[in-house]
Amino acid sequence: MTRTLRRILPQILTLAVLVALVSLFFPQFLSVDYQGGRLSGPVIDVLKRGAPVALLAVGMTLVIATRGIDLSVGTIMAITGATAAWALASGWGAAAAVLLALMAGLACGVWNGCLVALIGIQPIVATLILMTSGRGIAQLITEGRILTFTDPGFAWLGSGILLGLPVPVYIWVGTAIAVAALMRRTALGLLVESIGINRSASALAGINATVLLIAVYVASGLCAALAGIIATADIRGADANNAGLWLELDAILAVVIGGNSLLGGRFSVAASVLGAMIIQTIDTGILLAGFPSEYNLVIKAALVLMVLLVQSPNLAGHWYALRRHVRRRREPAPSDRSAP
Repeated sequence: MTRTLRRILPQILTLAVLVALVSLFFPQFLSVDYQGGRLSGPVIDVLKRGAPVALLAVGMTLVIATRGIDLSVGTIMAITGATAAWALASGWGAAAAVLLALMAGLACGVWNGCLVALIGIQPIVATLILMTSGRGIAQLITEGRILTFTDPGFAWLGSGILLGLPVPVYIWVGTAIAVAALMRRTALGLLVESIGINRSASALAGINATVLLIAVYVASGLCAALAGIIATADIRGADANNAGLWLELDAILAVVIGGNSLLGGRFSVAASVLGAMIIQTIDTGILLAGFPSEYNLVIKAALVLMVLLVQSPNLAGHWYALRRHVRRRREPAPSDRSAP
């Protein structure tokens, strides 16, 4: 536990600084109200709205740990959302819609994993194939229109309340805890990291790298399916053109802000979901602060760059070396005591 806290301490401090900064422009940011059996306020909104990116970041962390990338998670959200909406519009019910959406996400993950692990296509190219073709698949499912539904059971997954908190919060927190526990309480985490560090050496050590690679892309697909279910349930409809659009970039950015290397190896799921909350805090803070909408992306890019610079180990090393140099120059020269 101490090691985990030490690992995520930079992300926690970054999030705290961002919250303080947003509070300067919008003093009510930390205010939370309880009315009608639910908690409400900007902080609760951050936790709810950040659910899709947090879920995508969980799956993306595992993929990046194997020195891969998954550019198709946003498209998988569109496919799974369209599948769920189609099932509901066909009268199949909420349970069947969730199951079909998860199966669609699993199938997408298997497709990406087989292209990478079995055929040997580079991950960025393999997932780019589904990224470009997937929205066409989603549009085929929805027949080129926005499918809407009125099923209250399915809508509860996106806008429902449980013990005062939005249901999406429980979904992304529970998923993150389950994946982190599976990776750290078993040997799976070590095996995934070994593939990212050196796949050839891992194979020589007896690790079935092919199966593990397919498994991490399946996990990414399932996490994207959960994100697609939440997004579809929240708006009670499936928009194949806009669902999950560009969220793959936010997911990758969340993993990077979490201090995970794109070169693979050691990873932290907790740090990645904190990175997702940092991104959502920036988005919400910019809107609440009243900045013009045309400046939102520029301000967000500048803030993210500042966060990455603060967390950069190279910058920290240079700062430490500079402090040592200044301290040495301030120290008085040692006196010559060798003279009689």
